[in-house]
Amino acid sequence: MSMIHPMAVVSAKARIGNSVKIGAFAVIEDDVEVGDGADIRTHSILCNGSRIGADAAIYPNAVIGAEPQDLKYKGEPTLAIIGERTVIRECATVNRGTTYSGEARVGNDCLIMAYSHVAHDCVVGNNVIISNVSQLAGHVMIGDWAILGGMVKVVQFCRIGKHSMIGAGVKITKDIPDYALVGRDPARIESINKIGLRRRGFSNETIDGIENFFDTVFLGKYNTTEGIEEFLRINEPIDEVRQLIEFIRSSKKGVVR
Repeated sequence: MSMIHPMAVVSAKARIGNSVKIGAFAVIEDDVEVGDGADIRTHSILCNGSRIGADAAIYPNAVIGAEPQDLKYKGEPTLAIIGERTVIRECATVNRGTTYSGEARVGNDCLIMAYSHVAHDCVVGNNVIISNVSQLAGHVMIGDWAILGGMVKVVQFCRIGKHSMIGAGVKITKDIPDYALVGRDPARIESINKIGLRRRGFSNETIDGIENFFDTVFLGKYNTTEGIEEFLRINEPIDEVRQLIEFIRSSKKGVVR
């Protein structure tokens, strides 16, 4: 049985799961789904198109599923999807998609900290941390286990690779490769995210293979294309490096070095 505060405003058309908590002054519109065990805190707003996963938590004054801030949007029905066990903290916003993709999506087990913004058509992977006041423009893609420091700014259509980490206050205008540790202004690769990889159980052999690739391609004397060619000339890449090479070669905005 769900616990809905009598001062919450919950549409009779909304689909509310079992054991859901909904606090005072929360607003849940018609076309909303809330999964089992979710915790919808006081003053939070779930607009039409919101889909909240099981055991997720939406904190006070967060707004999920508001219309995209895109002048091309004309009121089409689209979605904002929040994964299971994900936490959306105070005053964070996740807009719904446009007809470009039909949705904005935040994966499972994420933490979106206070005052952060996830814009239309963004895709945020699983186990991602977005720290306070970080801002994602439209169409941004973030890989699993990535971490963004506070006040990070990401330009539209950029991709943030999996297991990467971006320092506070950095502006991202190009793609961030998988496993990269990025800082400074303008953004630059400092090294690989070695501590993060160790914490997630990557072997020393795998970490060494990734680090060898970064040393050749990003931190050496070659441009990116030459560095990949040189690396492949003298190394048999491990699977993680093969995927990283594909990420780089598929980039439309170029990659941070």
